[in-house]
Amino acid sequence: MIKAVERDDLAAAVNLAVLLWPGHTATGLMEEFTEFVAREDVRIFLKYKEEIPVGFAQCQLRYDYVEGTQSSPVGYLEGIFVKEEFRHQGYAEELLTECEKWAKMQGCEEFASDCELHNTISARFHQAMHFTEANRIICYTKKI
Repeated sequence: MIKAVERDDLAAAVNLAVLLWPGHTATGLMEEFTEFVAREDVRIFLKYKEEIPVGFAQCQLRYDYVEGTQSSPVGYLEGIFVKEEFRHQGYAEELLTECEKWAKMQGCEEFASDCELHNTISARFHQAMHFTEANRIICYTKKI
């Protein structure tokens, strides 16, 4: 079963999100996700197996330029995660499909995502889900 996250589901979503984004705190993600469930342009989906949350996906609409796209808004996969012991069972694909359906219902003609260059697991997932690589970039910063 997959469902869109509501206020009662926030803790389950946050518990999964800290596994995907270990640099974030549960408190910070709770604040962020609480804001997201109130917005119309963001959706978080939870995948349950026998009433146990095993994965989540966060998607949103992007109105700014999205690399490789021609339309606006674009549905955008912000993050997707399935607990390791539940991987390779099609759950991530189910979550992605739910995100894509939601984006299409919002009028999107395109769906996009990204991953860091070193994240080969994410790159393989995107390729398996029929994403087409649009570009590779390296971002630079410096203190001034």
